[in-house]
Amino acid sequence: MASLREILLRIRALEEEWAQELQRLRETRGYHLDGLKVRIEAATRRAHRLKRKGLLRYLLEIRLSALVTAPVIWGALLPALLIDGYVYLYQWICFPAYGIPRVKRSDFLIMDRRHLPYLNGLEKMNCFYCSYFNGMIAYVQEVAARTEQHWCPIKHARRPRTLHSRYHRFFDYGDAEAFRAQYEALRRDFSDSSPSGSDLPQKQ
Repeated sequence: MASLREILLRIRALEEEWAQELQRLRETRGYHLDGLKVRIEAATRRAHRLKRKGLLRYLLEIRLSALVTAPVIWGALLPALLIDGYVYLYQWICFPAYGIPRVKRSDFLIMDRRHLPYLNGLEKMNCFYCSYFNGMIAYVQEVAARTEQHWCPIKHARRPRTLHSRYHRFFDYGDAEAFRAQYEALRRDFSDSSPSGSDLPQKQ
């Protein structure tokens, strides 16, 4: 049976394979990344503009259910901004006191869909909102994960539906001996942490 570390290293290899496949797709779809900026080829941009749905047509085709639920969806923006701001302040105040490396927020909030020429203004606005909300949730999760490692790095008896980036380092549920013997060391060990939260072990 493979050890936990071997499994995690296999996950790392799959992540690298996935990144290479994304690079291949970029080359076939007429865009590339220049640092953090998206560069779309002129021919691709012209072709994409032909696929853009006009704003008037888009509005006329909106379903009634979308109009009714829109205020509820966008109403979540205010609490999201409050959580975002509070968590940002929290890690800047608390993490230095705990010796925890801060999470780089910009690695989670990726707003690049606005560059797509086949989206109209309203579609871009909706994409911006979804990108912000999901990126903010991922950012908050990473801050919470590092906090959990410092204060309570114990796995649950039941496997969580999703696992955050630090969970693989936690003590097994019920392993009192390891918890008491290694707790002080683990709660301060963020040597493998990266600002983006990708904390799988590196290949040796």
